[in-house]
Amino acid sequence: MHFFTYKNGELFAEDVPVRELINEFGTPLYIYSYGTLIRHIRAYEEAFCEVPHIICYAVKANSNLAILRIFAELGIGADIVSGGELFRAIKAGIKPHKIVFAGVGKTDEEIEYALKNKILMFNVESEAELYKINEKAKSLKKIAYVALRVNPDIDPKTHKYIATGLKSSKFGIPIEKALDYYKIAKSLKNIKVIGIHKHIGSQITETSAFVEALNKILSLYDRLSKEDLDIEYVDIGGGLGITYKDETPPHPKDLADSLIPLIKNKKGKLIIEPGRSIVGNAGILVTKVLYNKETDTKNFFIVDAGMNDLIRPTLYGSYHDIQPVVIRKRPKLVADVVGPICESGDFLAKDRELEKVSAGEYLAVMSAGAYGFAMSSNYNSRPRAAEVLVKGDKYALIRKRETYKDLIKNEIIPEELL
Repeated sequence: MHFFTYKNGELFAEDVPVRELINEFGTPLYIYSYGTLIRHIRAYEEAFCEVPHIICYAVKANSNLAILRIFAELGIGADIVSGGELFRAIKAGIKPHKIVFAGVGKTDEEIEYALKNKILMFNVESEAELYKINEKAKSLKKIAYVALRVNPDIDPKTHKYIATGLKSSKFGIPIEKALDYYKIAKSLKNIKVIGIHKHIGSQITETSAFVEALNKILSLYDRLSKEDLDIEYVDIGGGLGITYKDETPPHPKDLADSLIPLIKNKKGKLIIEPGRSIVGNAGILVTKVLYNKETDTKNFFIVDAGMNDLIRPTLYGSYHDIQPVVIRKRPKLVADVVGPICESGDFLAKDRELEKVSAGEYLAVMSAGAYGFAMSSNYNSRPRAAEVLVKGDKYALIRKRETYKDLIKNEIIPEELL
């Protein structure tokens, strides 16, 4: 659920007319609802209250500092996949002892940075990484706390690009070899094994895949206990989906009801890493209609937001509901909503039945709070969009719109070579 609703035919973000935000900040514009973010975090906290747990928000979904600060103030941790995300999380006030670090390609510098900041643990993805972390911990005279990310070979029934728990995936350690890797980890002097981790993918809309994966992980957990490897944290990852079109994903309570009976008698804490299900429906992207174009075979709404602002439709063929900011009584037509980028793949929607909006009107791209701005770029030398946070009848700019000067601020013309 979210707080983007129509009042007398006009779209509001909580208690603020979206048109008011457009008039002040322009378009393309990302708008986030504080109330929705809070509601979704509380849904997870209440769902898993029966067992000791830490919610580690997946920073990759939306890494704006203001949003991270909201989570920090609620005592939420962070699931990070880069040194930059660690920097953001700490800057926002998230406690390092609630930060877990995943990702297959951690660099020497990132490992050292995380060790110096005393994060909760690394989710280790390979044998080579295990040795590397041990080496870096030794050089810093520290102990690195780790979980091994185990690949349970589960099909989460999602897009192939965001399925991460299959045997063919680059992520994690094959579950058949996990016990051997744990024994290696136990033998390393600057490594302390404290956890087990799995993450099978994103935008998952059934609890069955989570249950199957957890059962496999807990079977390994029991084998580890017999080897005197005490696991303090069982990290089940994230991946719970949201409604973009007609999906009916489980509520966090449904997920908890499926998983808690499996784990409630195990020692230690549960770690959950939600991302999309927290921020996805908490944000929209607003865009201005620049032109209406008709050809012999197609109708187009050409808008000022492109694939550089929201790449999900181009990259994944993803569906985002698109609504007029102001509803009027007028005919509908089937059209493509396309941006200004010089690529045929630059579209926000294809063959979509929409109100016949005119140039100068505005459209809202819904469910854009996750992997929207976070995946945006400057392709075609386009400045990235502004971001705004709304709380009740108040709002604030949380990221300035980039300028043309911002596009080149880190570039250098080497006069000695030219």
